[in-house]
Amino acid sequence: MSIKISLYISERDLKQFRKAMKGARAAAKDADEAEIVKATRDVMESLHPAALPDFVRERLPRLQAMCSMLEDEEWGLPGAERLKLLSALIYFGDPEDLIPDDMPGLGYLDDAIMIELVLRELKHVIEAYEDFCGFRDNYFRRFKVGTDAATRRERIAARREQLHERMLRRTRRDRETAAVPAPLW
Repeated sequence: MSIKISLYISERDLKQFRKAMKGARAAAKDADEAEIVKATRDVMESLHPAALPDFVRERLPRLQAMCSMLEDEEWGLPGAERLKLLSALIYFGDPEDLIPDDMPGLGYLDDAIMIELVLRELKHVIEAYEDFCGFRDNYFRRFKVGTDAATRRERIAARREQLHERMLRRTRRDRETAAVPAPLW
């Protein structure tokens, strides 16, 4: 038997997450990006999926995708968005965050909530990256002419630029129309 529990995270509750994210962001500014990604991957590998609550386990693939997005040199995620993703990874890797990670059953609840908040805030960034990966993965099926390396680089760069502009435009529009809550950072 399973039970569904919905959480209401009030503005007061969000202040705690913003405060925690502010600390993670400060740490991200001075940290080595590759080390942050590696540490996150190490934590994910150390977790035993069968022992994790579903609400945590279901978010791990998205966390994995965040790592991939940061490592993807062709994507070239802009600095502000990179810092946001790195901050989320630092938060996830901190065993002494809002709820200590070694607390059975609940230790990763705050991490799952933070990942969800970051995913919601960066939804246009994630959508753009997924579109970019689809374009890149299907490049040779899409173009029969111009498959040389130089043309491919130019077309990939042009598509990346279009998608970066789109994600920034959509994020700005959401903020202006208050379609998303106040940012975490």
